[in-house]
Amino acid sequence: MKIAFSSLALPKSGALAVTVAAGAKLGSFGAELDERTGGLLGRSMKAARFSGKADETLTVLAPNGVEINRIVLVGIGNPADATQLTAGNAGATVVAGLLTSGETELSIASDAHEGLTVPAAEFAAELAFGALARGWRFERYKTKTPEEKKPTLTRITLLAGEAKAAKKAWERLEKVADGVFLAREVVSEPPNVLYPESFAERCAALRDLGLEVDVLDEKRMRKLGMGALLGVGQGSAKPPRLVVMRWNGGKPGDQPIAFIGKGVTFDTGGISLKPGLNMDDMKWDMAGAGAVYGLMAALAGRKAKANVVGIVGLVENMPDGNAQRPGDVVTSMSGQTIEILNTDAEGRLVLCDAMWYCQQEFKPKFMIDLATLTGAIIVSLGNEHAGMFANNDELSEKIARAGQATGEKVWRMPLAPAYDRDIDSDIADMRNIGSPGKAGSITAAQFLARYTNGVPWAHLDIAGTAWSKADKGVVPKGATAFGVRLLDRLVADNYEG
Repeated sequence: MKIAFSSLALPKSGALAVTVAAGAKLGSFGAELDERTGGLLGRSMKAARFSGKADETLTVLAPNGVEINRIVLVGIGNPADATQLTAGNAGATVVAGLLTSGETELSIASDAHEGLTVPAAEFAAELAFGALARGWRFERYKTKTPEEKKPTLTRITLLAGEAKAAKKAWERLEKVADGVFLAREVVSEPPNVLYPESFAERCAALRDLGLEVDVLDEKRMRKLGMGALLGVGQGSAKPPRLVVMRWNGGKPGDQPIAFIGKGVTFDTGGISLKPGLNMDDMKWDMAGAGAVYGLMAALAGRKAKANVVGIVGLVENMPDGNAQRPGDVVTSMSGQTIEILNTDAEGRLVLCDAMWYCQQEFKPKFMIDLATLTGAIIVSLGNEHAGMFANNDELSEKIARAGQATGEKVWRMPLAPAYDRDIDSDIADMRNIGSPGKAGSITAAQFLARYTNGVPWAHLDIAGTAWSKADKGVVPKGATAFGVRLLDRLVADNYEG
């Protein structure tokens, strides 16, 4: 889908969307259109009890005298309360209603509303982002989509009073969208297509954006002592990989910031086998790695002025005759030993070696890991927030602010010595699970905390937010790419020179 920007003028074809404020208040462009159509918009809003609340829509067939086919009114609520997220959701709402409507062209008028605090150019750019993000589909393997369900929109034009400035603001958001789509794509792929080697190849392709990419194979990981990560993958015919992506956009010599993703491309649970029902969902147990992959593409695409390291640990957890067993003891890269009591608690084993490697090689300013780590976080927070655990208040506050701004919200969870003691082992330095049925997300985070070595760190448990079972805002049903927008915003707001 192509995105363009133009001045606020009535288009000559396709559909037109117009923003409306709370109280059914039209902006200056909408008021002119209402007058030109003989008061059609005002009468329609009154008849339909359309109030202009956020994300409310009303579609009106265009009358004689204008060349467009239909007019879609979309609410943005109280302008004083509107944010960039409000704009994105409005754009998404319009596209959701028109994507398969038969319309090929859509113009969205980013109107001037009294009291709007978001700069007009930014508001228009965010409208474009929401429209594009909601229109994304993953239909690579569909061969018989009914004609009426096929997307028809091919071009969206944002009409803005400051079109040139809006287009400039869009340049950054377009690259973020590219990263979001890459992340959604890998999370959506079936596990026979996306496995450690093939995922690593996709990461390597990011060299075209200027990233430095290094792919570690089994031999190199074994030499480094990554017994925890390698133990997870030893039951699979697909060998594991560790991929390091570097973007050097900051000052030479400046400490990098680091993002680390869990990449279990399919998780059967291993010998501690999961129930068969819904096991197909475990193709997206690599969503943390997918987010890091998409984030690095976004940062490189928009040429972020920061030094950033992205690391993804890629494995497949399978239950063959060589698979890791409950009761095994493995040695992590740090030298710490781990008693394996549940082979389905594997993500933390992948992350701990990746985190240690990150510290040893890059001495990062901070580390943030993302992982679909525990079902317990869904019990705690549902699908509205990711769980955030951190050993640094300043870092956690910055992440929370970025989450509110992008709609990828996090909620801080506790860490404490009592939880940490729960993973002490009788025969090794630690065990890979705590007491069954108790604080599973917290004890998983405590496990990872033992590998931070004093480095500022945050762990985002995205098990409840990586996949959506319904369309929501700028995210269509399916892979959400949770973390790409959140962490791009974190970097943009706090760590670019």
